[in-house]
Amino acid sequence: MNTKPSILTKPVVVALLAIFSTFLWGSAYPAIKIGYELFHVGSDDTAAKMAYAGLRFTLGGLLVLVIRPLMGGSLEGIRTLKKRHWKQILILALVQTTIHYTVFYIGLSYTTGSKGAIINASAVFFSALLAHFFYADDKINLRKGIGLVLGFSAVIFVNLDGDFNFSFLIQGEGFILLAALLHSSSGLYAKHIVKEVDPVLLTALQLGIGGLVLLVIGFLMGASFPTSDFNGYMLMLYLAALSAAAFSIWTSLLKYNKISSITIYSSLIPVFGAILSAIFLKESIAGVQLIGAMIAVALGVVLVTYSSSKTPV
Repeated sequence: MNTKPSILTKPVVVALLAIFSTFLWGSAYPAIKIGYELFHVGSDDTAAKMAYAGLRFTLGGLLVLVIRPLMGGSLEGIRTLKKRHWKQILILALVQTTIHYTVFYIGLSYTTGSKGAIINASAVFFSALLAHFFYADDKINLRKGIGLVLGFSAVIFVNLDGDFNFSFLIQGEGFILLAALLHSSSGLYAKHIVKEVDPVLLTALQLGIGGLVLLVIGFLMGASFPTSDFNGYMLMLYLAALSAAAFSIWTSLLKYNKISSITIYSSLIPVFGAILSAIFLKESIAGVQLIGAMIAVALGVVLVTYSSSKTPV
């Protein structure tokens, strides 16, 4: 019996959804920093940052669970999850959401939104390095090697000041770089889980569980429940919604398409992040360092994702 191919395999649909997801992720950089002000989160207040991030991802996970049935999906898969599935989901939630975003939120508070967006794009290059060791058919070749050099050189470009002196803060740019590595590592682990667990359901559970753990840890560290005015709560709802939408769309696209054909769009995240940070945070992106970094990231992602015709699915 023939089955109709998913609409998520059509090139136009894939392109539009992937670009939409990268726009959402790019918009998170200025949104998070604006949220720090609206929720009165100090740059040195780690507990408040964890509670702030925890509320966002807990709401994001709940939104996926609520919206999925309304979009024709089902939550029946929860009943079929086995003990080992729950163990895998818990590990992914702790690494990809709790630990990853703890490091990311702290790092972003000590650097600009545009720099954070560009440095965080190194997740694509960390993934390529890790794939070299975990996939026999995805080794680093010359083209991919050049792409990696270009990609990681962006980290150097973006940390050069006006006099071209290197400026790198461990708890700022360093933490963003570490967050990118954590994201890549958890991404490889997630690829194994989605073979047996619905990707959208996995997104909901890892966001919700990981976010709830973040929220509880923030409370235990002395943070109060994040409070703000109407604008702050609307921004928080937007952050939760963008996580729910972007992760759900991205994981669904990865299920029906080759990884290389999807991750290529990751090159747009730092571009959107830098442009939106310039618009909403009034950050300058005209410097040769930022422009050079964005070009290096874009070219690096293209070379890395298209360096092999045998990219593992």
